[in-house]
Amino acid sequence: GAEVIRHERNMGKGVALKTMLTYVKPLSPDIVVTLDADGQHDPNEIPEVLKPIINREADMVVGSRYIEGSKTDIPLYRKIGLKLVNLASKRSSRGIIKDTQSGFRAFSSKMLDFMLECKAKGYGIETEQLALAVKNGFRVAEVPITVKYKGLEKTSKKNPVTHGVELIGLALRITVEERPLLFFGLPGAVLLLLGLASGVYLLWYFNETRYFSIPIALITLGALFTGVTLFITSLILYAIARLKERYE
Repeated sequence: GAEVIRHERNMGKGVALKTMLTYVKPLSPDIVVTLDADGQHDPNEIPEVLKPIINREADMVVGSRYIEGSKTDIPLYRKIGLKLVNLASKRSSRGIIKDTQSGFRAFSSKMLDFMLECKAKGYGIETEQLALAVKNGFRVAEVPITVKYKGLEKTSKKNPVTHGVELIGLALRITVEERPLLFFGLPGAVLLLLGLASGVYLLWYFNETRYFSIPIALITLGALFTGVTLFITSLILYAIARLKERYE
């Protein structure tokens, strides 16, 4: 039989998955499989999703709609939306996974603790799982699956706009946490250089005309202040990220 675990209210897919993982962890499973409950996924394909883990070829497997061998009748509007979401969250898997939003997945037992670290409460859980797997050196594989959409249009609770915003926000958070020097430091350095160049021009212009340009001065101060702020922020976040890695 099946053990059904219920929440008093809808707390989001991320919370539901963490509740499930917390429940099964004491049972010491060899592999954990997740799939959507709306009928899109075919349970008969579970053995194919398990195969890379059983063969010790992967620690995590994603059932993909976008690789050769997959079968899906996904509507055009949804295909476009998923492509955009995949593009926004692809960085989480460093580009190695084509279907970052598939809920049909399998995890080896050694990944459970890491999957319980996920913070996303909603549909961003898929993106965060991939980010944690890649960050911690786990092998991630994709296998083709069959996904059904016809007749199930009303089963999805996802609002495509809020779903996309949530995933883009999560992708940005992951980027900021993992690469603060790139996200804040690089723009800060560029603004500092622009501010210095503007300052040099301001002095040159004053020397030539004896006219002190207030607009150029404001641009110079704004660029220098913003650049210094971003650069210092990047260094602080970088130090915090390194300390976090050391003590985890």
